[in-house]
Amino acid sequence: MADEGKLRLTLTDVHGRTLAQDVIVSVRNQRFGDERRIWVSPGRGPTLTGLRTEPNGGVHRIAIDPPSYRAVGSFVSIAPSGTTEMHGVFPVDPDKVLSVVFPSYATLVDESRACLDVSANVLGFEGRSGATLYAALDNERRAGLLNIVAKTRTTVFAGGQTVLSFVRELTELRRDRFFAVVAHELREETKNASASGLFEEADESQHHPPAGFDRAGSFKTADGYGNLQLTFFVRSKEWRADIDIDDAAGLGHVFQVLRNTLTGRPTHPYDIHEILVHHQKLDPGYTLVV
Repeated sequence: MADEGKLRLTLTDVHGRTLAQDVIVSVRNQRFGDERRIWVSPGRGPTLTGLRTEPNGGVHRIAIDPPSYRAVGSFVSIAPSGTTEMHGVFPVDPDKVLSVVFPSYATLVDESRACLDVSANVLGFEGRSGATLYAALDNERRAGLLNIVAKTRTTVFAGGQTVLSFVRELTELRRDRFFAVVAHELREETKNASASGLFEEADESQHHPPAGFDRAGSFKTADGYGNLQLTFFVRSKEWRADIDIDDAAGLGHVFQVLRNTLTGRPTHPYDIHEILVHHQKLDPGYTLVV
């Protein structure tokens, strides 16, 4: 029969763990327009039944909205026999995060601690450095810092040096980027890495130079999503960089997050965390608790 199709759902977070809360599943047939909403418990590997099947009218739009995660949607073609499988991966909704478990300062990688130890003039945190600076950061700034540390320490040039190894001192920390004094060699290594495909030139128009500095090019890694972008500025022999991770359309493409839920919302460091963990298999070292 055309309405005896079955769809089994596997619903996990970015770590591959089954969601621990009931979810609302909306099912709409794309040909006939019939729609229903169902509460399911992911922990039991729920199977939806009574669905129209191919070859005539078996395409359904499945939208799943867990309480603490971003809503995800997908188009699924229901097979005429057997059980069709759908695996949904759900990034955390930043608004639903209850707490964040951060690593202690002592357990941070040596390069990041060395940089924080000499960063006593960070905008808004003047006079603090090292462990004191780390402790003073709000959750979003600290998460943004650890996201970029994870990405810069795993972005490696041909000579074996990482991007992070060229960062000398932090001058400003935001939740989506940091500004830093960097070695001139970082710009040269990055420019040279364009030939190998590690970096490519990027638009620098949205990155504004510090007072007295001139633009000196912008480059981003060739990752599909969660690109590391380095934008350089120079004044005589002084070099600065605006270092950020570009989300672009990551949430929509990596997770198939429903676009209407993203409209008008700026990129959040917790979103970057989820992209790094799931898409790039990088662990920034902190845990989001929902």
